[in-house]
Formats: sequence, structure tokens, C-alpha cells
Amino acid sequence: MKAVVWQGKRDVQVAEVPDPTVQEPTDAVLRITSSGLCGSDLHLYEVLGPMMTPGDIVGHEPMGIVEEVGSEVTDLRPGDRVVVPFQISCGSCFMCGQGLQTQCETTQVREQNMGAPLFGYTKLYGSVPGAQAEYLRVPQAQYGPIKVPEGPSDDRFLFLSDVLPTAWQAVEYADVPKDGTLAVIGLGPIGDMACRIALEKGARQVIGIDLVPERLARVRARGAQVLDVTEHDDIGEAVREMTSGRGTDAVIDAVGMEAHGGVAGKVAQTVGGLLPGKLAEMAVAKAGVDRLSAFQHCIDIVRRGGTISVSGVYGGAADPLPMLTLFDKQVQLRMGQANVKRWVPDIMPLLSDEDVLGVDDFATHHLPLTQAPEAYEMFQKKADGAVKVVFRP
Repeated sequence: MKAVVWQGKRDVQVAEVPDPTVQEPTDAVLRITSSGLCGSDLHLYEVLGPMMTPGDIVGHEPMGIVEEVGSEVTDLRPGDRVVVPFQISCGSCFMCGQGLQTQCETTQVREQNMGAPLFGYTKLYGSVPGAQAEYLRVPQAQYGPIKVPEGPSDDRFLFLSDVLPTAWQAVEYADVPKDGTLAVIGLGPIGDMACRIALEKGARQVIGIDLVPERLARVRARGAQVLDVTEHDDIGEAVREMTSGRGTDAVIDAVGMEAHGGVAGKVAQTVGGLLPGKLAEMAVAKAGVDRLSAFQHCIDIVRRGGTISVSGVYGGAADPLPMLTLFDKQVQLRMGQANVKRWVPDIMPLLSDEDVLGVDDFATHHLPLTQAPEAYEMFQKKADGAVKVVFRP
């Protein structure tokens, strides 16, 4: 089959690889009909290369048709149309019972001291072959796949794999008061969708913050206010001017390690990409590759006693945290990978005929898998208005 494989920094290629097979009784094999390109994939493309192995299949947003199931997969049959969460969890352990599927005790990557494995995402998360491919082996298929109805286009349900639950959890963790205010930093797919969800859930004022004109325009068109960071010397002061001098009740950091901040962080990212083998892994996992400018803005923007919700992925700490400021402002902080199946029952009713979240036209680009190298470069450079790319094998 054809699959997108990582070969090095800024180097993904489409290659012929062996077809996946059922290896465990709880496996299924999926024929992929759509697979998303995520901002987290850019971390592999640019920053987290030391944790990858050439030939790794990438991608973690799969949707498709069941081709084969193992003997212990009783709720699926060949021909079922499903979307698959980006993390792999069992559904029966203590953590899954708490709605913390990202911490699944059956599948935790214990040798790396990490939580549940992710499709197509570094040795830290199990090096599980990913979903930007023609076929996908799905472990723990007795629990993970979500059956969806025939009829609507893939885009109606594809984003249940990651974008929708990640944005939903970001808003839930932000705990915006009834009729409250929210700022969202970073208007890529997660930040954009978080703005839509917050407005749908009744936030009085949502302020989207970014520097890409097309992204600002998309969010403004859905009813949020926007701030272009290139037009303000002090983004925190600009937000306070919009919120009675107080700051917003909550802030979502939807940027993470993609943030472009100080020189020290840039050096850490560059060095991590240049060091050989194990030294590079240590630089990424221990020394850190983060530039915390987005998070620093969150601390500045949030009102005293407010909440910061971090959905952007961080991978260490190249910059110190201002703990005194966090303590003095009495900031509440929540973060983590989205627990997909915890939120699906809340989200599914919104994927009705009305399409209140605008998922049908959320993707800006639909491309064949063979154009993956060009798609990664376009998305990384934020060219051609790229906000969300969907591959159609």
C-alpha cells in the first residue's frame, strides 16, 4: 500500500509499504477514506525528528471502512464506516473508566513513562504506524472505533478523530463562566474550532488571536472578535481594553511548541535537530524544545482568578515558567491530550443536519495522498490559506 513516511527533518515521502494485518484478537484493519493533516504532525516535520525513525508512517486522524476484524472485536463487521480516535485505549481499565483514555493503563507506553500510544507519533508514544496511508491496523478495536452513519461526507465525522474532541476539551477545561469571556491564542484547526464551540456553548465574548489573515477572517466570520498580533505592541493590553481592563475569564493556548518566541528556544529547537541519535533525543525530551511565548501571553491575558487551558502540545521547557505570577494571579491551569471518547456523546448531536459547527466546510484543502510532501510544506508555511488539510487516499 501507499503511505506517508517520515524520512528526516522537513522530509516526508509517499512510499510503498507492507499492508497491515490483524495481529491480535482485538485488532481491526481499516481501509482509509480520509485522513487529516494535523498541526501536531508539523512537530514531527520540524522539531521532534530525533524521536522518529526513517520509514515511520505518520498521521493520526483516520476515517474509513472496516475490512477485517479480530475474533474479540464483536461490535464491528466488515463494511462498517468508522472514525478512529488518535489515541489507543482499551475502554475497561481504571483510567478509561475515569474518562481519561489518554492515560489508559492497558496501553500506556511505560518504557517511555508516557500515557496511551498515539497513531503515527514518535517512539515516545509507541511508534504505532499511522493513518496517512491506504490501510491502517487499529489496535483495541473492540473499543476505539466510532461507528458513523452512511450518507454525509467524511468531513462531517472525520474531525471526531482529533479536532473536535481536542477543541471541546480545551473549552471544557477553560471552564468559561456562563455569559463569560474567552481568549484563544492560535487559530489553526484547534483554536478555530474552539472559538466555534465556545460560542455555541454560550460564551458572551470570544477573542481569537493570531497573525495569519486568512485564519483571523475565518474566526471573525463565525462570530468571534479577533486580534492580529502584528498590529499590537502589547497584546495583553489590547485584550484588557476589550474586557473592562480585567482580562478574559479564561484563555486557551492552542499553539504549543509551534510558538515563535525568544532566541534561547529557537536555539534549543535547532540543536535538537542537529545532534546525533541519543544526544538529540535527550535534548528534545529533557532539555526541551519549547518557546513559551504563547503561554506567556496566556498568563498576561487571563484575569486574576481565571483559567488557562492548554491544548497546544509542549515537549519540554527551554524557558522558565513565571511561577510567582501564576501564584499571585491565582491562575488555574489545565492541560492534556484530548480524551476523545469522553467527549463524543456531547459532540455527536451537533453533527446533525444543521451542522452548527461548520464541519462540512472546515477543511481548506482536500488532496490525494500522493501530494503529501507538498501539503506538509504548504501547511508548515501557512501558504495558500491552509488551515486544515484532508488526504483522500
